[in-house]
Amino acid sequence: MSSNKNRAAIYDKPGELSIKVVDLEIPEPGAGEVLVKLTHSGVCHSDYGIMTNGWKFLPAPTAEGQVGGHEGVGEVISLGSGADTSAIKVGQRVGIKWLAGICHSCPACLSNHDASCPSQKISGYYTPGTFQQYVCSPANYVTPIPDGLDSAEAAPLLCAGVTVYSALKKANTESGGFVVVLGAGGGLGHLAVQIASRGFKMRVIGIDHGSKKDLVMQSGAEQFIDHTQEKDIPGKVKEYTEGLGAHAVVVLTAANGAYASAIPLLRFAGTVVAVGIPEGELQPVASACPGPMIQHELKLVGSAVGTRLDAIKTLDLAKRGVIKSHHRIAKLDELQSIFEEMHRGAINGRVVLDLQA
Repeated sequence: MSSNKNRAAIYDKPGELSIKVVDLEIPEPGAGEVLVKLTHSGVCHSDYGIMTNGWKFLPAPTAEGQVGGHEGVGEVISLGSGADTSAIKVGQRVGIKWLAGICHSCPACLSNHDASCPSQKISGYYTPGTFQQYVCSPANYVTPIPDGLDSAEAAPLLCAGVTVYSALKKANTESGGFVVVLGAGGGLGHLAVQIASRGFKMRVIGIDHGSKKDLVMQSGAEQFIDHTQEKDIPGKVKEYTEGLGAHAVVVLTAANGAYASAIPLLRFAGTVVAVGIPEGELQPVASACPGPMIQHELKLVGSAVGTRLDAIKTLDLAKRGVIKSHHRIAKLDELQSIFEEMHRGAINGRVVLDLQA
């Protein structure tokens, strides 16, 4: 590869499961931007949804030639004009998240609801993502990577980690409360179990396929339920929660059926936190009937990624050894097969691309 090329993975046939690795020009940072030489990028199920145009709520289909990815870690190698050098410097390791940038001035941004910014830039969707060796990003929105935290370890935390950290805050559950994690053995799930049990001191019940039990229990769950074998999941949850049900259910799987099963797992005044985004046509949550919701004072809340401070706190948990992403390292050329594994539901934990090879 010549020195002025940037190896990247693009969505060459949006709407299909198809990746092409190409050489692009190295971009130049614009005003207020930094140029980052990436070393690692996590691979997220959201990338799959963008590539296949699976999310019907998005305003436009994915563009052909889009560089995907949104969990990038690398080193700042140059600054655009006006970039704030008091916070970000050349040679510093930084992370690039699902939200590459926001306007900072709208009502949503001013109230720490970054994901609702109407001018947001999403990495890997009409903004060049992190499946490449060089990327430009707003200097005021990249996340500093703490010294001592491995780059491959940090990458999945920039989406999966910060997303579940934010979701668990919205679960409105105190230390010692029971939390059910649906999709507990997945890329987000195993981190949610760790953050809930070890960071927030909640009592976790993990629900997933039986093949993921070991990972879920090793991550800190008190109990595990195999949804393919257990016929009465609400009954089992009540058995584990003193006959009352969970204080909160965090839905991390992208399945409408999971959402339909979530509300019956709650006790009075419980909260379902919606995180996973089902693909295909939009469907309402089947069990969210007004009568029972009102009678038992239940809540259903959405949670999309997290704030800049959430990202910093999540990385700090990892730096202190409280949480650790279960991941394997792969090369950029393997991305097609990784997405095929993801399509089959065969990935435990996370996959991180080493972009240096």
